[in-house]
Amino acid sequence: MKSASTTTLSTAPSAAAANVTKITSQGVLRPALVLFVGLTVLCGVIYPLAVTGIGKVAFPDQASGSLIVQNGKLIGSRLIGQEFSAPNYFWGRLSATSPMPYNAQSSGGSNFGPGNPALIDAVKGRVDALKAADPGNTLPIPVDLVTASGSGLDPEISLAAAYYQAGRIARERKLNVDTVHSLIDSLKLERSLGFLGEPRVNVIALNLALDRQHPASN
Repeated sequence: MKSASTTTLSTAPSAAAANVTKITSQGVLRPALVLFVGLTVLCGVIYPLAVTGIGKVAFPDQASGSLIVQNGKLIGSRLIGQEFSAPNYFWGRLSATSPMPYNAQSSGGSNFGPGNPALIDAVKGRVDALKAADPGNTLPIPVDLVTASGSGLDPEISLAAAYYQAGRIARERKLNVDTVHSLIDSLKLERSLGFLGEPRVNVIALNLALDRQHPASN
């Protein structure tokens, strides 16, 4: 009898503990699942839709990618640069993206240090190209015309870089240099919030304005 009684007493606490564990697991699991589903719907569905909707209403152009459409055809974005190499167009910054320049799917810089031979060769190559396109230009070449940006997608150049190319553009399009300067000034973008960055100009907008106002002669 003593032995049987001992067995009964020893198994009772174990059964009670199991019941407590089961109740506790059920009490924790249900709120956790509810919280998981609720946050998934809130953060993964409602929030993105709300932000997108507000953006479409308040900033329709920017929310759509600042796209440039001409004659019903999409030709680019004001946020992503394009490669221009013809002498009658303004040239933008170099791009280190691969497999082609200004590849938005492969944004990034070259990661070359200032003493890297590959970077030095790239700078020399761009300097030679600029001088070959405009051999009579004695102005100092702005640094942003011979270096790539950190993203490789920079659509803008400094005013100095635009003014440096004004003489070549004027010659190629048979314009007065002052006319080209006026066009640059009309598209100048001021510092963001009045103190961030430097005054600059969007290369795509500049070249589109050139074609629109002063078409190149065939």
